[in-house]
Amino acid sequence: MTLLAKDIPSTVGKIVGEARVVDFHTHLFTPCHGSICWWGIDDLLNYHYLIAETFRYLSVPHEKFWALSKPQQADLIWKTLFVDRTPMSEAARGVVTCLSRLGADPNVRDLNKIRAFYKSFTLRQFIDRIFGLTNLEYLYMTNDPLDPDEREVWLKGHEDDPRFRKALRVDNFFRNAEFSQKTLKSDGFPVEKTLNPKSIKNLRKFFEKWCDLIQPEYIAASLPPDFTYPSKTNPYAKMIGQVVLPIARERNLPVALMIGVRRLVNPLLKSAGDSIGRADIHAVENLCLENPDIRFFCTMLARENQHELCITSRKFRNLTLFGCWWFVNNPSLIEEITKMRLELLGLSFIPQHSDCRIIDQLLYKWDHSRIVLSKVLAEKYADLANSGCDVTEERIRIDVGNLLAGNVKEGLKR
Repeated sequence: MTLLAKDIPSTVGKIVGEARVVDFHTHLFTPCHGSICWWGIDDLLNYHYLIAETFRYLSVPHEKFWALSKPQQADLIWKTLFVDRTPMSEAARGVVTCLSRLGADPNVRDLNKIRAFYKSFTLRQFIDRIFGLTNLEYLYMTNDPLDPDEREVWLKGHEDDPRFRKALRVDNFFRNAEFSQKTLKSDGFPVEKTLNPKSIKNLRKFFEKWCDLIQPEYIAASLPPDFTYPSKTNPYAKMIGQVVLPIARERNLPVALMIGVRRLVNPLLKSAGDSIGRADIHAVENLCLENPDIRFFCTMLARENQHELCITSRKFRNLTLFGCWWFVNNPSLIEEITKMRLELLGLSFIPQHSDCRIIDQLLYKWDHSRIVLSKVLAEKYADLANSGCDVTEERIRIDVGNLLAGNVKEGLKR
C-alpha cells in the first residue's frame, strides 16, 4: 500500500527503530577476554573521547591524572563534564543516553549511586540486556594477535559467543614494533626492521597461523593518512601488498581499510592523543583496480575525504564504504555523509558501525545513529514520493534491512 507523504517519517522511524543490526566494526570482547572486556560506568567515563574533553577544562598535570586509579579518574571526569558542566558533546550525551536506556538516573550527582545500579548485573546478564535493547544480531570484534592481553586469551583457549564474530587486525605490527618483533621471534617467525623478503615471508606465516586459530571473517588494517599504494618504501604498502592481499586471496577474505589516523600527536594524552589527516584516495583506487578479485571495505577519518571516497566507490564494484568512523561519528556529520552516500551510491553501502570500546556504548551509538538514519531516509523517500514514485512500507523494510544488516552479510559472504 502506497504511503501518504505525511505518514512517511513515522513509518520510516518505526522501521529503522525495530530493524535488526549487524555491527561491522567494534573493539568489544567477550567476557572470557577478562580485563579488556570493558563495561560499566567507570569504563564508560574513561573513554578516550571524554578524557580528551576533560583536559580541555583541567589544569592538573597529565601525569597526575594518569596516576589516579580508574574509579578516581571516572570521579574527576564525572564532576568535570556532568556535574560542573552540561554534557553537551556527543560523547558526553552518549553517557546520558546509556544510563537512561538502562534505567539509571543520569541526573544524580553521586557517582556511587550509579555504580551501585551496575552491581545489579553480572557481565553476562548485562551483555544480554544490551543486545536486547539495541536489537543487535551480532557484531565484529577487532582481534589483534600482537596485543599482549588479547593474545594470551586466544592461546589459552576461550569460550565462543556467536554474537561476537572475528576480524583479524594486522597494523599493530608497526604501532607496537618492539613487542611485535619479540613476539614473532618467540613464535618462530623472526622479522627485521627492514621488512626484507625473509621478514615478509615470516610475517605472512604468522598471520596465516592466526587465521587458522581464530577463523576471522575479514582482515582489518588501520592506516595513516600518508599510506600510499603501490610503494617500494611505504612499510604499510609492503604489509598490505605482500602479506594481506595474498592471504585474502587464498582464503577468500575481504579486506577492511580504515585510513587517516595520526597516532599520538599529543603523547601526554596516551590513548586520547590520536588525531586525523587527509588521506590519499589514489591508494584505494590502485588497490581496487589491481585486485578486482578481492573485496575491499573502506572508511576514512577526515571529513575532507568523504566525497572523493564516495566517487571512488562508484567506480569499483569491489569497494564498499562502511560507517562514519571516529571523528566523523557525530550526528551532524553522519547526516551529511549518509545523505551524500545515498545520493551517489543508492543503497550499496553500510551506513554505520559503532566502533565501540565499551559494551554500554552500543546503546547510544546505535540509538543516535538510528535517529539520524531515519531522518535522512524519510527525506529521501519524501523526495521520491514528490517525484511520482510509490513508497510502500514493504519497500522501506527491505531497504532498511539491507542497510543495517543485509549489506554486511552479503559483503562478507564466502
